[in-house]
Amino acid sequence: MKQTNSIHSRMTYYGQILFTVILLSAIGLVAVNAAQQVNKSVGKTNTDAFQKNKDARMAWWREARFGMFIHWGVYSVPAGMYDGKQIPGLGEWIMCNAKIPMAKYQAYAKEFNPVKYNPDEWVRLAKEAGMKYIVITAKHHDGFAMFKTKVSKWNIVQASPYGKDILKPLAAACRKHGVQLGFYYSQAQDWNNGGSECKGAWDPAQKRNMDDYIDSIAVPQVKELLTHYGEFPAVLWWDTPCDMNQERAAKINALLKLKPNIITNNRLGGGFPGDYETPEQQIPPNGLPGHDWETCMTINNTWGFKQDDHNWKSTKVLLRNLIDIASKGGNYLLNVGPDATGVIPQPEVQRLKEMGAWLKINGQAIYGTMASPFKEQLQWGRCTKKESKNNTILYLTVFNWPTDGKLIVPNLTNKVVSSSLLANGIKLQSRVTVNGLVISVPTNAPDSIASVIKVVIKK
Repeated sequence: MKQTNSIHSRMTYYGQILFTVILLSAIGLVAVNAAQQVNKSVGKTNTDAFQKNKDARMAWWREARFGMFIHWGVYSVPAGMYDGKQIPGLGEWIMCNAKIPMAKYQAYAKEFNPVKYNPDEWVRLAKEAGMKYIVITAKHHDGFAMFKTKVSKWNIVQASPYGKDILKPLAAACRKHGVQLGFYYSQAQDWNNGGSECKGAWDPAQKRNMDDYIDSIAVPQVKELLTHYGEFPAVLWWDTPCDMNQERAAKINALLKLKPNIITNNRLGGGFPGDYETPEQQIPPNGLPGHDWETCMTINNTWGFKQDDHNWKSTKVLLRNLIDIASKGGNYLLNVGPDATGVIPQPEVQRLKEMGAWLKINGQAIYGTMASPFKEQLQWGRCTKKESKNNTILYLTVFNWPTDGKLIVPNLTNKVVSSSLLANGIKLQSRVTVNGLVISVPTNAPDSIASVIKVVIKK
């Protein structure tokens, strides 16, 4: 991932993109309406066929709502330390931040021997956490391929004592446990194979020609990733499109025909929008209406493992983030950063298991849901919904349990078919008032972090 403390940080960059997307969406409504008028003679807009295909491709992803991001590579060896000093910034950016020469950085690969790597255990953890898909760094900005590749010796098979492709057994484990698998691939930045350096080169050995890098490294490696892992990847997660003009990006984008059902994010560059937006380390206040989107976020402060980063978000914060994101129609891609031996830090494991315990009881309020129908954010919590032919199901997730035994749902006047606690099925009484729907609730909340009330209403 890209650092967030520079002027050209990705958070700022993509924040600007998100603003533009929202602005263009509003402007685009006029254009879409005009296009529809023009195309009335043929009965459909020119985008109908594409949209139908996109909806089919995106169906599982929209249902999933929660995924695991894994940042893992050679940078887990220095783990934030270089030349006896802690290096500020993100763990996976240490080569750039410390201006480590290529030869010195590549020597870390000789120490990268993750003998404790257990892909089946990782996938079972994701599944226990309630995560429906995994996205792992196949290659980050340091250019180190975590898979077998024929186009560069800078890979885990040839440059490390481990000597094995880590993606193949992970794909097998995902297949076994019914979890989707995606690959993160740094298509532009590559500090060891001649790709872009967003902050500029620091070692004379970083001789590069961007077009040559695209043709000799990026294109063939993406082709390898698309053809060597069976039905996977289900997602290609691009990043930091420095120096990616339309011509360069088009060469990579053309490879997607090898996987007609693949989903891609919005970070390829060159004017290719991808399938979904990617706010980083933030939740858009109102979501991104009209767009598929996914917030990616760390559990501590870094993506790649860093030995001195113990600033863990609490399970309460993480779980409420997930609920907030779902209530705005988005997905939550939550990161773990394994160490150099292949072990996911215990604080991350603990939090994921605690989130999974909540989802085991309350998952129907997250999976396959749509954004809240309420224009204003509910002061006591969040809402998601599902639709059926005659009814709408509202999942009212309460953060602040009422002390007077009455939960007020503002402006809700529909006829109530039923209301109950999701955790135990206990029926609740409700009545419509001038202030909205009033639901009588027990004195004690079923859950200390978030309690769900299921309300079925007539359309």
